[in-house]
Amino acid sequence: MPPGIANCEDARLMPGREMTRRELAFAVVGACLLAIVMTWPLVLHLGADVPRDIGDPLAEAWQPAWGGHALLHQPLHFFDANRFWPIKDSLAFGDALIGYAPAGIIGNGPHAALVRYDLLFLFAYALAFFGAYLLARELGLSPAAAVIAGVAFAYAPYRLEQDGHMQVISSGGIPLAIAFAVRGIRLKHPWWLFVAWVVAWWQVSLGFVLGLPFAYGLAGSVVVAGVVWLVRRRPQLDRRLLIAGAAGAVFFVAATYLIAHPYLHIANEFPESKRSTHEVSGFSGPLKVFLTAPEENFIWGQATAGIRNSLMDIPEKTLFPGLAIVALALVGLGSSRLSRRMRIGLGAGTVVLLVLELGFQLEGGLLWPYRVLYDVLPGWNAIRTPGRIATFSTLTLALLAAAGGETLMRAAWRSRLPTWSPVALAGLLALVIVTEGRSLPFDPFDDQKQPPVPSLGTSTADLPQPQLHLPALKAKENRAYQLASTDGFPEIVNGRASTNPHTILTLISDMDSFPDAATVRELQDYGVRTVILHVGLTEGTPQAGAARKSIAGLPLRSYRLPGLVVYEVGSSNASSGPRAGSRAAGTSGPD
Repeated sequence: MPPGIANCEDARLMPGREMTRRELAFAVVGACLLAIVMTWPLVLHLGADVPRDIGDPLAEAWQPAWGGHALLHQPLHFFDANRFWPIKDSLAFGDALIGYAPAGIIGNGPHAALVRYDLLFLFAYALAFFGAYLLARELGLSPAAAVIAGVAFAYAPYRLEQDGHMQVISSGGIPLAIAFAVRGIRLKHPWWLFVAWVVAWWQVSLGFVLGLPFAYGLAGSVVVAGVVWLVRRRPQLDRRLLIAGAAGAVFFVAATYLIAHPYLHIANEFPESKRSTHEVSGFSGPLKVFLTAPEENFIWGQATAGIRNSLMDIPEKTLFPGLAIVALALVGLGSSRLSRRMRIGLGAGTVVLLVLELGFQLEGGLLWPYRVLYDVLPGWNAIRTPGRIATFSTLTLALLAAAGGETLMRAAWRSRLPTWSPVALAGLLALVIVTEGRSLPFDPFDDQKQPPVPSLGTSTADLPQPQLHLPALKAKENRAYQLASTDGFPEIVNGRASTNPHTILTLISDMDSFPDAATVRELQDYGVRTVILHVGLTEGTPQAGAARKSIAGLPLRSYRLPGLVVYEVGSSNASSGPRAGSRAAGTSGPD
């Protein structure tokens, strides 16, 4: 084939990296439609069902709701949430999804919080696809190959198990920030480079579980770039890009410190927020975690059941990257569609990330790189689950897979197959990836879990606060109380986060004999004004017979509401005052 014709055909198959408005619109709409199709039928049950389970999603639905409330009513005390009263900065006991706070301004109450959560879940998947798509295009891959990158990143097998963790699936800002940075440098456009830092901060603000590794990765990239510049004998730099990059980096560091400061306070006041080596090693896994898929996986769930059942903490150890993705990535390693330096970097980065995903073991005599990060890097000891680094290896594999897919499409174009065959091949590869990673479109076999949310019962928004809800020994109960508190956001002692303060746990465990003189005295000292007994939840708990106990002689006033027994606690002159890390005495917290 003459070179001129070959170049012309390559141009038709692989247009330039500059996206038109039409392509951008198709990418956005396609990302949204694909998110709806691949999470079907969630869009039909917004606010009634939640993805995965009724565990963490209930607690996480509260987070953007609180963020919106705080932005409107107490922006200077954003982290002084209504849960875990009276602890200051109580929002910092877990990833706070701060970047979603603006969405919390719209709507009030638990139903609005659940609708918002479901919509943000769909948005997270759409952004993951779009971010990877845009990055692939900026690296010079064709639109068809970029689709492969998008589906490989957004719908890799690993993600299905993480559907109950919004802070983990919300990773689209990672490729999006990198894409903007590449665009800014490529076009010598300072604005895109600055925006890249802003998007990077937004990603960090969603949670440190991904944000902290991402931030360290950005810092490492800046250092490497500086070293390369020195090795090349200091070539002249574009001054505008340098200023924009420096300004963006300053913004990133300053804004990240603002949200990190409350976490540092909590870490100092509550040492349990730092993960012990024993805890991290428990969430680390052997090599076979890379052969383990989630139980609901359409293709590999049953096939890997034997391996999966041999592991502990299964939800954090299903790190199977996908056979189709790996195969395409191997082809991509030899593809000319990415530069040799880029392919080497992506390949080496994938290997390093896979090693880090294994975490470390306390015994074995091996060098565990993750343990080095745990011991050396500030803040890394707050990360419990090494396997979540799979988000980053999923991105590197997705880009290599896209390059591999483009190589196959190019071969199909140059064969005697019909002219539409490359596009058909791209569609087929995308279908294989999403089916292997999640399920068939529209989930025809109902493999994905989307349980309905149980009724949260009678509102307690108008009852005196701070409130303590009982029973409260189980995470399930506290998640429900926390979500219900989005109705008015009364201050509650209850709450549920990735780390739960020992002071709260101690108080709740002391309530086994409530109501009696000892427990009421402790409640008075603590400052609780109302105890709310959820009668329908007491069976099998220490409060099973509490509603029948006499309160004669106790400084309590009780009355009933549907499904509840409410106890208003009288004041005591023996109040012990504020506790360490609490808000100021004599106040009910910021309003």
